[in-house]
Amino acid sequence: MLDRFAEILCGYPLFFLLIGGGLYLFISSGFVSLRRLPHAIRVLRSSDKDSGDMPSANGQISSAQALASVVAATIGLGNIAGVAIALVVGGPGAIFWMWVSALVGMATKYHEGVLSVMYRRPPVDGDPSPRGGTMYVIRNGLHRRWRWAASLFAVAGMFGTLCIMNSNQLTEAVVATFTTPESVESHQLLSSLSSLTSLSSMQVLRLCIGIGVSLIVALVVLGGLRRIAAVASVLVPFMVGVYFIMVLYIIVTHFEHLPSVFTTIFSEAFNIKAGVGSLIGIAIIGARRAALVNDAGVGTAGIMHGSSSNTSPVREGLIAMLGPSVDSGLVCTLTALAIMLALPSDALLQMSGDIKGLEVATKAFSNAIPYGEYFLMAIVACFALSSMFSYSYYGASCARYLFGPKRSAWYTYIFIATIAVFAVVPLGAAVALCDIFYALMAIPTMITVIALSGRVRAATKKYFTSR
Repeated sequence: MLDRFAEILCGYPLFFLLIGGGLYLFISSGFVSLRRLPHAIRVLRSSDKDSGDMPSANGQISSAQALASVVAATIGLGNIAGVAIALVVGGPGAIFWMWVSALVGMATKYHEGVLSVMYRRPPVDGDPSPRGGTMYVIRNGLHRRWRWAASLFAVAGMFGTLCIMNSNQLTEAVVATFTTPESVESHQLLSSLSSLTSLSSMQVLRLCIGIGVSLIVALVVLGGLRRIAAVASVLVPFMVGVYFIMVLYIIVTHFEHLPSVFTTIFSEAFNIKAGVGSLIGIAIIGARRAALVNDAGVGTAGIMHGSSSNTSPVREGLIAMLGPSVDSGLVCTLTALAIMLALPSDALLQMSGDIKGLEVATKAFSNAIPYGEYFLMAIVACFALSSMFSYSYYGASCARYLFGPKRSAWYTYIFIATIAVFAVVPLGAAVALCDIFYALMAIPTMITVIALSGRVRAATKKYFTSR
């Protein structure tokens, strides 16, 4: 029942809300993600703070660290597995429409960033840092009768940001890459531990991996937002850079096929057959999995950007909109190029049925790079861990809004414990429940952003008129 409800709620309704609403924001903002992209890059590079529209805020992190933390959360398995599925289902033309959806997502993220600073909660006694997110935007920007929507977002955020899929899929990828069912069953230590518990040898192995992952995550998240941002500021450029080098190697070794790849992407994007298939591909990663690709419209980015020391809402929005250009633009494009260059086109066409995107990507990298599957596994681990670091802060912020700073401290420990639990349990209803919570985050966020888009336009006009 949960799965069927998730299919209904997270299918086309969520797709039209995120993509359709984002398209409205893109047009109504005067194509901000195209026109203001160079200025956004200059703002990110500049170290000076604009006095802006608000008094000084004692933010915990800089705007660049906020962006790195948001990108750390959004760059995940969806950037690899989701792109592979889109290629198999929608063909190469799906990649062009992914670029289009990235522009739409950038416009949505711009509005989220502006509103997160414009309506964040200022520092108070006992909590000297500002707090942002959809719950505060609703509370401070809309009428009192919408307070229930702020609480709905916070409740959904607490549960939706638990690392159900990241923990389970990371564990699955490690097990599939480094073991076989026969080697696990014959392993003496695992068999001994299995005899002491009601778990199988495979479940014991998955639990051990989950515990190891949870300990790594604990070392980072228990240090608070500053440690999460510091790690993300190093990890994100590193993992994207290494991934870029891997794909660059594939491009160099298959350079003669590169022009035909881009020709195929553009030619198949505009014929009827590829158009329908592309729409299906975008729907897969843009509706039920969009929340795992760039979070545009879900509201989590506003939580991080609302904690920055930036005092200008528009400057923060400009920096926030760079996120989808990295995850949905750069990283997804790198994945698409690697798969299309390393796998013959007829091999992609023959794939059908229960498509496992990570297996498609692993096959492509193993074909093109010596020991490529192991290099890809390392990147997948970095992607998954970086998401967990930022997700912990998202959920803790929602718990803080509902229960206050003292009573919400338990959330982080529960978050860490669930990483080990979700490494063992089958996905099933847990994933459906997670998808439902993400939809319940996106619905109030998109309604709020669209309702307040006029104030974003006014702030944008004032900001650029002064220049």
